[in-house]
Amino acid sequence: MGGIGPWQIVLIIAVLLLLFGGKKIPELMRGLGKGMKEFKDATKEDQDNSNDKLKD
Repeated sequence: MGGIGPWQIVLIIAVLLLLFGGKKIPELMRGLGKGMKEFKDATKEDQDNSNDKLKD
């Protein structure tokens, strides 16, 4: 019951296209990708800092 099926994905994509239009979707995805990259970099940096503290 809690899983997302193919029909839900199609519905989500259709709603996104209706709300933002075809031209805005690439900009939104680019921003999402940049945000995810920054988040991964920040968590990696935190992990490196905590490992350095444990070594001292």
